[in-house]
Amino acid sequence: MHIEWKVVLTGLIIAIILGLILGSVAGSWGALIGYFVAAIYVGYIVGGDSLNGAVHGALVCVIAATIVGAILLGAEGAAGAAVGILGAISGVIGGIMGVMLKGSD
Repeated sequence: MHIEWKVVLTGLIIAIILGLILGSVAGSWGALIGYFVAAIYVGYIVGGDSLNGAVHGALVCVIAATIVGAILLGAEGAAGAAVGILGAISGVIGGIMGVMLKGSD
């Protein structure tokens, strides 16, 4: 499997921006929605099979959740870890959904 780093970087920027905006309005659930939207975008752009979308989506969301969690939650340990885990799960689901939305090439 080949990681599309340009797509990951674009998705990461989208996830961080949406995570910060929605996270400041609706807390960690808002941030998760932002990650999920970014993961759907990433999965759609990378295409391929479900595994490809899941890996790319999870990669984007774990990194974004770590960055946004550190900014919004500070160094609050367990809360930051929980956001990271939920971010990874939303990334996998969103990445798969993006691939499914795109369909086969």
